[in-house]
Amino acid sequence: MSETSVVEGVHKELFVGGKWVPATGGRTFAVEDPATGEVLCEVADATPQDGLAALDAAVAAQADWARTAPRERSEILRRAYELLLARTDELGLLMTLEMGKPLAEAKGEIAYAAEFFRWFSEEAVRIDGGYQVAPNGAGRFLVTKQPVGPTLLITPWNFPMAMGGRKIGPAIAAGCTMVIKPAEQTPLSMLALAAILTEAGLPAGVLNVVTTTDPGGVMEPLIRDGRARKLSFTGSTAVGRKLLEQCADKVLRTSMELGGNAPFLVFDDADLDAAVDGAMQAKMRNIGEACTAANRFYVQRGVADEFARRLTERMSALPMGRGTEPGVVVGPLIDSDAVRKVSELVQDATDRGARVLTGGATVDGPGNFYQATVLTGVPRDARMATEEIFGPVAPITVFDTEDEAVAAANDTEYGLVSYVFTNDLKRALRVSENLEAGMIGLNQGIVSNPAAPFGGVKQSGLGREGGAVGIDEFLEIKYVAVAL
Repeated sequence: MSETSVVEGVHKELFVGGKWVPATGGRTFAVEDPATGEVLCEVADATPQDGLAALDAAVAAQADWARTAPRERSEILRRAYELLLARTDELGLLMTLEMGKPLAEAKGEIAYAAEFFRWFSEEAVRIDGGYQVAPNGAGRFLVTKQPVGPTLLITPWNFPMAMGGRKIGPAIAAGCTMVIKPAEQTPLSMLALAAILTEAGLPAGVLNVVTTTDPGGVMEPLIRDGRARKLSFTGSTAVGRKLLEQCADKVLRTSMELGGNAPFLVFDDADLDAAVDGAMQAKMRNIGEACTAANRFYVQRGVADEFARRLTERMSALPMGRGTEPGVVVGPLIDSDAVRKVSELVQDATDRGARVLTGGATVDGPGNFYQATVLTGVPRDARMATEEIFGPVAPITVFDTEDEAVAAANDTEYGLVSYVFTNDLKRALRVSENLEAGMIGLNQGIVSNPAAPFGGVKQSGLGREGGAVGIDEFLEIKYVAVAL
């Protein structure tokens, strides 16, 4: 299995109505390897006309798909789960080539994406309803759940397969058709996933894929069209706000998984070995390019120096290179803009008095590389205290009291995830309840799990993905009043 054969094995066209078709006018755009800057291939560059054709296909398929037996939908998802696992090696390599993450981590994402299909294959046959006697005894209430209808899905570049699985899985299970737009930096994983779902038996028109360098021009007409009834988006808060404004025009249901600014709290009584292990997971998963990444490290004064020493030792030893190389942990960032932003945030922090313990610089040569970095003495007015870093940088700030730590952690417009390390049970419960976040990692550095509800509060989003509630985002509740 060579890199060339893996890339060549993926369809490069749009997937509309069950067929692979070129973009209008034959437009294409280049997909680059972020580790080298070299072009991997060209894929179709959809126009607004292509987007409307995809929506036409989804609308045409909706009625028949909604009538499909839940068990049939379940078995399609189960077959897709098995196909993903069987092709982990080639799909992982494909993801590494277009996104840059180390191969071992890419393979882990394939397994994670597959789990969404397995989870929602089980949820498809458990969509329930209700029967109730009216309070006055004169009638009955029947409650049922039905598919929302055609949905629009927009996925990010940082988890190109998993974020697709997290949206496509419940949509299929609920009986919704879809138009999905993957990020232009990483379209190949989604195109490969569409082929797998087709092989698993998904009918034509249920899933339609449009790849484009004009996401606003292609997707806004679909949002304002009125035939789509839901939008599910994962991406930045700034873009999410614009999409919410557009969705208001037709009162579309929305699921928004937006930005994060995750605090990582370490108290004096924490197990420092576990805290450092958790910090490495929460910071370095996906090279720090994750909305769940630990962005602000608040460490109590009694253990601050030792925590910083241990974290620096671990971070400075991480091998860097192209994700296909054995043992690499720190791959390239997605593009030059990402490198520039990380550099600016580190420079801002050091200008304000922060000290670099390791890293703190770009890497000469091809590719979008930035060194794994630890900063200490980061002031709370530094830009990285309020902006997502989205890179391999761990900024440490010292605190003295529990109240101080919680106040600092909550001092953000975001509220996706927070991490807490303490061996005091009462403190763990107090802090977990007082933190303004949709998810808490208590003495662990990873919270994502297909069986758990993923999502945030404040400007980190609306709704939840995964877990028992994940399918509800794609279902409408209908109540039937029965007279007796």
